[in-house]
Amino acid sequence: MRIADSWVDYELIDCSSGERLERWGDIILIRPDPQIIWKSPKKNPLWHNAHARYIRSSTGGGRWEVMKKTPDAWKINYRDLTFNVKTMGFKHTGIFPEQAVNWELMTELIKQAGRPVKVLNLFAYTGGATVACLKAGAQVVHVDASKGMVAWAKDNAAASSVAGSPVRWIVDDCIKFVNREIRRGNKYDIIIMDPPSYGRGPGGEVWKLENEIYGFVELCSNLLSDDAIMMLINSYTTGLSPSVMEYILGCVVAPRFGGTVSGSEIGLPVSDTGMTLPCGASAIWQR
Repeated sequence: MRIADSWVDYELIDCSSGERLERWGDIILIRPDPQIIWKSPKKNPLWHNAHARYIRSSTGGGRWEVMKKTPDAWKINYRDLTFNVKTMGFKHTGIFPEQAVNWELMTELIKQAGRPVKVLNLFAYTGGATVACLKAGAQVVHVDASKGMVAWAKDNAAASSVAGSPVRWIVDDCIKFVNREIRRGNKYDIIIMDPPSYGRGPGGEVWKLENEIYGFVELCSNLLSDDAIMMLINSYTTGLSPSVMEYILGCVVAPRFGGTVSGSEIGLPVSDTGMTLPCGASAIWQR
């Protein structure tokens, strides 16, 4: 497992009985996590002194229960990156802190390249990877179907002082965008994707990750440059293991471009127990 253990402004304090106890800067939040099936004792007093807790509804969704005055939005830092976070719908805050391990890898590969690097970030959400790649000196195309998420990503770029860097902000369906880029003959040195488990396109098209991911990786491989550096697939879909995604990259990308493939869980250290919470999965092709 690759562990995001270099945070200062974020801390996973404890986790038990389906919940995480977290520190985001100075704000303490309690959020649900269905994979936390253990019922270890909640000894930390912050379990009873948090700023807000997300309460799931039996009919779907949920709400934030605010116990202490909490700002509408605030900033946290990871090394030289700055992100805007807030308590938003469906338990999220706008940042997945475990992704720091992938930001570190992208940054290292971009800096080691010694040449201009073009990055395509698909299903790019609030732009954690986009900001990290811009900070490392890459050119980035950021694509997400949500106008609000792209606006948030722009704010994160401004907060990290890379708003003036070479970046294109695209609000579009990722499959349609990739097909257009293929027709245009555009190429990228790094392709990053974090596709959803399930979704519907603007025309009612159904996206189910298990059914679509292989074909989508095949499609995206047509955008890799001759000197491509990396393709990264990230997933939070239960049942889609890192080994499965690694196998897909081994079938699709490695035979054409050489290099190596790997897959692993990514996780966060838990302060109170010294153990690690698995948080998702990534598979990586590297030159």
